[in-house]
Amino acid sequence: MLVSEFDYELPAELIAQHPLPQRSASRLLRLDAKSGALEDRAFTDLASLVDARDAVVINDTRVVKARLFGRKRSGGKVEVFVERALGTRSALALLRAGHAPKPGTEILIGTDVSVTVQARAEDLYAVTFSHDIDAVLERFGAVPLPPYIAHPPQRDDAERYQTVYAAAPGAVAAPTAGLHFDEALLQKIRDREARILPITLHVGAGTFQPVRGETVENHRMHKERYVIPGETMKAISGRRVLAVGTTSLRAIESAARSGALSGETDLFIYPGFEFRLVRRLLTNFHLPRSTLLMLVSAFAGRDNIKHAYAHAIAKRYRFYSYGDAMLIET
Repeated sequence: MLVSEFDYELPAELIAQHPLPQRSASRLLRLDAKSGALEDRAFTDLASLVDARDAVVINDTRVVKARLFGRKRSGGKVEVFVERALGTRSALALLRAGHAPKPGTEILIGTDVSVTVQARAEDLYAVTFSHDIDAVLERFGAVPLPPYIAHPPQRDDAERYQTVYAAAPGAVAAPTAGLHFDEALLQKIRDREARILPITLHVGAGTFQPVRGETVENHRMHKERYVIPGETMKAISGRRVLAVGTTSLRAIESAARSGALSGETDLFIYPGFEFRLVRRLLTNFHLPRSTLLMLVSAFAGRDNIKHAYAHAIAKRYRFYSYGDAMLIET
């Protein structure tokens, strides 16, 4: 299967650079995957589309201020993007510098914090901090906005690039389908007697990683940590599972295959994948040639997704993290 089959042209002006003033003010494109029918709706209509038969699964991960700006002792600038904490003072990180840092390189953050490079770990680096990572990120870190958002992090990004139900710190990217929910809409869903059930999957920086090579099957997914409460897994039994976001879907489908309610997943979903639990998917619009576009193509069918994206572009939907949403029903 060729990566080029998942390409499309997007006008740059449709890439949402800022969130709407109100979280739930987004548009919702509803896709019936069986018939291919499309329906333009408001996101707030979601409440009317669920009832007591539904389990609405949300990802309660919390985005940490993972981006640090430092310098070598020689003066060269280095960006440290903490991808995953391995302990209180050790982590895997992306490092951006003029020259690839060598083991032993010391990166200074502020006046009293240092990060030491230990070893290369494929696309990442193993690093150690002189102080506890959580404290360093809180003090010096910046919100890790996606690379297609052109402006530097602003004050409102710290709040809006975070779901209202974020609880478990550990993600370096937001589960963006959840950004549309506010407390009022969540309450309307509860009033419809649908169950809102949490899982945790800490989104890694690899979510923005392009698919290298020409064939889909040769791509290897990054690993992400997940935890599914036993109560959540028990409660979805016998209900229509509506996964809020691709991260919720990957966690649930990973558990369905492995039987493990916690651990790391590198599940790569592309056309031909057999879904075991999820029947409805709420998701944003995804980048061309991305693993997420492949996932939704597996869920809805490639032709349906191509048609839906062409419709969304023609109707001037807003794309990517701060953009509008799709509800895919199978």
